[in-house]
Amino acid sequence: MGPKRRRVVILGSGFGGLAAAEALRGADLDITLIDRTNHHLFQPLLYQVATAALSPGDIAWPLRTIFRSQSNVRVVMGEVRAIDRAGRRVQVTDHPPIPYDVLIVAVGSRHAYFNRPDWEGYAPGLKTLADAVALRARMVLAFEQAERRAATSSGATPLTFVIVGGGPTGVELAGAMAEIGRNAMLPDFPFLQRQAVRILLVEAGSRVLSGFPPDLSAHAQSALESMGVTVLLNQRVREVGPKGVTLDGQFIETGNVIWAAGNRASPLLSSLQVPLDKDGRVFVRPDLTVPDDDWLFVIGDAAAVQDGQGHFLPGLAPVAMQEGRYVAAVLAAPTATGKRAAFRYVDRGTLATIGRAKAVAQFGSVHVSGFWAWMLWCTVHIFFLIGFRNRFRVVSEWIWYYLTFKPGARLLDQSHN
Repeated sequence: MGPKRRRVVILGSGFGGLAAAEALRGADLDITLIDRTNHHLFQPLLYQVATAALSPGDIAWPLRTIFRSQSNVRVVMGEVRAIDRAGRRVQVTDHPPIPYDVLIVAVGSRHAYFNRPDWEGYAPGLKTLADAVALRARMVLAFEQAERRAATSSGATPLTFVIVGGGPTGVELAGAMAEIGRNAMLPDFPFLQRQAVRILLVEAGSRVLSGFPPDLSAHAQSALESMGVTVLLNQRVREVGPKGVTLDGQFIETGNVIWAAGNRASPLLSSLQVPLDKDGRVFVRPDLTVPDDDWLFVIGDAAAVQDGQGHFLPGLAPVAMQEGRYVAAVLAAPTATGKRAAFRYVDRGTLATIGRAKAVAQFGSVHVSGFWAWMLWCTVHIFFLIGFRNRFRVVSEWIWYYLTFKPGARLLDQSHN
C-alpha cells in the first residue's frame, strides 16, 4: 500500500469552495465537500428569482452533478455544527464526525440586522434560494391583496415596497421591482393604478453603490429615479415592525420591507477560537490561513483579507473564486509553509445592473454606464453560470423578457396555508 492520501475538507459550496474543489481535479487528495444544501447557487442572480424574472433552477446546479466525473471529491449534505480543531474533525448534524488533515472554510455570510434580529421577521433578506422564493411569493401576494382591496374600494390602494440598503443587491432589487412590478405585473391587475405602486430604496450613506466612483453612483441613482424608484439617502432605519419601517424623521407604512443592508459572517467561525472582525470574519494571514494553523484556510465572505494598500477585499464572487484557486494551488504543489507566496487579488473590474439595458461598470480608470455596461454584465454573468443548460435557459429568459416584458415565474400556491 502507498502512503495515505491527505484528507481535505471544504465547508461551503459557494464560489470559493467550488473553485477550490474544481481546481483540485486530479490531485492526489481525498476531498470532502460539505454544504447544508445539495446545490451550488449563483448568488448574483438571486434577485431575479425574487422578482420572478428567472426560475430557481436557472441559477442553481446540483453538486453531485458538478462533481460526477471528479473521483477525488465526495459530497456530503449536512449542517456543520462545529469545528473541532483539537481533534481535527468537523461535527455535522446527523452524520459521524468528519476528520481532516486540511480544512478550507468557505461558509459565506448572512444578512446582518445591526443587533436587531427581531427585524428579520418583518424585513427578510436575500442570501439563499429559499430567501428568493419566499420574497417572490411575498411580492406576488402583495399584488394580489392590493388588487383585491382596490376592487372593493373607490379610492386608490397604495402598494409600497421598501428596500433597505443601497449596495449592489439593493440597487438591483429596486430596479428589477420597478421594471417587473410596474411594467410587467401591473397590466395583469386592472384595478391597480400605476402611481399607487411605490418602490423606495433607503440608504444610510450619501450615495448608492458607495463602492463605485461618484459618477457611476450618480448615474445609477438617476437611472433608478427614471424608472420610478424613490431614492432616500442619509436615512437610517430606526425600527421595523408589522405596520412599516421608521426612518430618521419619517414612518413609511408598508408590509413589504426587504433587507439588503449589511452582512455578517457565519456564526460557525466562532468555533475556530481565533480573532474576528466586527462583521464576524476571520483575520487571516497572507496565505489565507488562521494565525496558528498552517493547514486551516478561510476564504470568501468568511475571511478578512487585506490587499496591498491595506484595504479589506470586498465580499464579491471574483474574490472568493481567486482565493479558492490560490488555496488549491498551495495544496496541489505544497511548499514549506514559511515560503508560500502571499495571496494577491487581481481586480478585473466591478459591475452592477440597474435594469433592462441599464448598468454601471468600472475597469480601473475606465467607467462605463448604460447599454454597453449592461451587455458586459450579461456576458460576465452568463459566462460564470455552470452548465450549458443554465446558460441557454437564462439567455432565453432574458431575450423573452427584453422583447415582451413578460417574466414567467409568478406562480403562487396557498393551498396549504
